[in-house]
Amino acid sequence: MKNSSIKIALYLNYFVFAILLNSVGIVISKSINVYGVTESSASILEAFKDLPIAIVSFFIASFLPRLGYKKGMLIALAIVFFGCLGMYYGNSFWSAKLMFLTVGVSFALIKLSVYSLIGVITNDSKEHSALMSSIEGFFMVGIASAYFLFPAFYSDTNPDAWLRVYLLLAVLILASFLFLAFSNIQIDAETSGSDWKEDIKNSISLIVIPLVLVFICSAFFFVMIEQGVMTWLPRFNEKIFSFSEKLSVQMASILAISLAIGRFIAGWLTKRISWVKIVIGCAALSIILLLSVLPQLKTDGDVTTLSKLSEIPFLGFVLPLIGLLIAPIYPLLNSAVLSNLSKNLHSPMSGLIIISSALGGTLGSRIVGTLFEKVGGVNAFYFLIIPIILLIISVLIIQKLIKNKANAVQS
Repeated sequence: MKNSSIKIALYLNYFVFAILLNSVGIVISKSINVYGVTESSASILEAFKDLPIAIVSFFIASFLPRLGYKKGMLIALAIVFFGCLGMYYGNSFWSAKLMFLTVGVSFALIKLSVYSLIGVITNDSKEHSALMSSIEGFFMVGIASAYFLFPAFYSDTNPDAWLRVYLLLAVLILASFLFLAFSNIQIDAETSGSDWKEDIKNSISLIVIPLVLVFICSAFFFVMIEQGVMTWLPRFNEKIFSFSEKLSVQMASILAISLAIGRFIAGWLTKRISWVKIVIGCAALSIILLLSVLPQLKTDGDVTTLSKLSEIPFLGFVLPLIGLLIAPIYPLLNSAVLSNLSKNLHSPMSGLIIISSALGGTLGSRIVGTLFEKVGGVNAFYFLIIPIILLIISVLIIQKLIKNKANAVQS
């Protein structure tokens, strides 16, 4: 089991960061209710998380192989450890911004390492797709855990009790750090190559490749969809379905669970069905689901607050199931592009993936948050249909470019 320690480390680190990254919707809701900020102001937390991911990824993507993937992940865990402690002791909207800043910087290092190492420890495109979907699926398990972990610390008498979750997360991060530090991971840092300025130049040069350019657009559109839903679903549940604050967060777990299931299924399906058919089919069904559910939700909440599972309306269970449909898209898109590039380009390409994803997440969350405040939650979610359509168009172009490349190689 040559790569078992590497895989365990990848799964464990991704799990911890899944909880932190996608708690942004929970913290947004808490910032509105506890710190008294508006929806549009609270949406800036997404930018504090995503923009550092984009910036750090841009500058470090090609340098990371020489720094060493293990060392990069250890640095990331150390940074976010102090970010969690800062959130607990700071207890303010500003400390939330700084906490997500540390999460963004750290996750850039983690994700670059994970995506690059997948290419190192797999042998072909099918194995790459399977491991990519599996790890992304486990990421969703971490997200689902967050929707139960945070409410477990809620208190009706102490508005600050929820902050204790960050002490627990700090312990988990420390455990992950120690496991990685003492793991027998034999991936040496690369010592050859040019300086970081030329590395950045090489990364930028990838953009001129048509396949890469179209893929960047598709990744941007997808994350705009995913983060638009994931970040604002707890608030949507609270305002549109009139769930209690605790129930709103817990019901959002259905989205994360369905995303996890969808990505695990994708890892199995991709061995039997073309990834293009899976992605387009899932995107089309997502549009159908939104057009079926949203017209039935006409007002921003009722007078009665619902706090029990038995009181939840049928549509409250149906809407989060969009996660099952969008789940396969991201890992299959990533794998399709990475497996069609040489392995020495995986690190800079991973950087571009993360940058486009971060920008898409920030813009998507910001737009949905602003629309939520101005025109209501239901109309804000209608907006998501636009990037879904653009995503389908991008995937069709990617398929054509991959076919053209394959035909050129054969001839």
